[in-house]
Amino acid sequence: MNEVSSKIQAAYDLARERFASIGVETKSALRTLDQIPISIQCWQGDDVRGFENPDGDLTGGIQTSGNYPGRARNARELRADLELALSEIPGQKRVNLHAIYLESEVAVERDAIEPKHFAGWVAWARENELGLDFNPTCFSHPKSAQNATLSHPDAAIRRFWIDHCLASRKVSEYFGRELGTPAVMNIWIPDGSKDQPANRLAPRQRLIRALDEIVSAPLGTNHKVAVEGKLFGIGAESYTVGSNEFYMAYAATRKTLLCLDAGHFHPTENVADKISTALCYLDEILLHVSRPVRWDSDHVVLLDDATIGLAQEIVRCNALTRVNIGLDFFDASINRVAAWIIGARNMRKALLLALLEPAALQIEAEKKADGAGRMALFEEHKSMPWSAVWEYYCASQGVAEGIGWLDKVRGYEKQTLALRGGAQ
Repeated sequence: MNEVSSKIQAAYDLARERFASIGVETKSALRTLDQIPISIQCWQGDDVRGFENPDGDLTGGIQTSGNYPGRARNARELRADLELALSEIPGQKRVNLHAIYLESEVAVERDAIEPKHFAGWVAWARENELGLDFNPTCFSHPKSAQNATLSHPDAAIRRFWIDHCLASRKVSEYFGRELGTPAVMNIWIPDGSKDQPANRLAPRQRLIRALDEIVSAPLGTNHKVAVEGKLFGIGAESYTVGSNEFYMAYAATRKTLLCLDAGHFHPTENVADKISTALCYLDEILLHVSRPVRWDSDHVVLLDDATIGLAQEIVRCNALTRVNIGLDFFDASINRVAAWIIGARNMRKALLLALLEPAALQIEAEKKADGAGRMALFEEHKSMPWSAVWEYYCASQGVAEGIGWLDKVRGYEKQTLALRGGAQ
């Protein structure tokens, strides 16, 4: 534990007493908070370019806006940027990779990726005491140009993407075996139609057969497979093969993880409410925390009602060991390292707020049908001195308790990021 200033300690002591008066033990909450892993998405650092063809165009509904200087151009730069971000994000962390972040001196097709192409990432993760997660990259490729991959009507193209996902499972299993913590491998595909299709059933039947082949392969217990649905995407506005309903049923019947992405639903849907539903049928789920602005735009996560609601639902369901939390945003209009830090710290803050709720009093009021009492507890909690607990936590973990980290990032920008030029 790092040294805490007397000012922060005094504020924390007062906050601790306040929370104790409503039956909340801050020490226990912080101990739990510190052990919750958050998976940090590598693709924020380079605008989802990867190293396969970093100058290629993004397709499959993937877009970034902005051209802020300093985009990482290779694995060395990306890992350096991540190291700075991770140093100012308290608590357990993981790093989430896509298949396009392989390292190879020669071109490697996606259906031929192997664990050796990610050995550098594993060595780095081991050195930094991180777990790794993984994703097949089923977009930005000539064979995904028609917005069809695992549901493609051409058997040869479908075979290519099945083999890519199978190869990705081997990489994911390698991560878990080498690092001693199971990797979560998430499958998302851009398949769909810009306009009304003539046949909605056949692509979904092909997708089921392809997924069955992928998830049934006996590749060990060092990784978990998740499937991720979406409401729509660019070029798939009228029909998405892998909808949330499709994958909810698939995950429940095949016992995979279901990925709920906060940006993949109608703007008025409450994503937090879906967590308890999914947990009724599944042992574990994957949660991608993002911030949609009118569509799946993957803005940097804020400490807003939606983010707090996600954390509250996880904690209220006693599901911290059943929900795998990952971030999924990419903003090319601001400093990318700062985006990582802001988003990840906000997710951790939301979890702290949820852990500091007077759960026993809230449940007691609910059992007594005391709606007013329950509402009063919910509302009073919003003005409790939780920020003093957060500052104490950060100081004790050796990270900036306020925005002191911003000076460090600005210095890094001047000394390192600015030398890279614009993210062309």
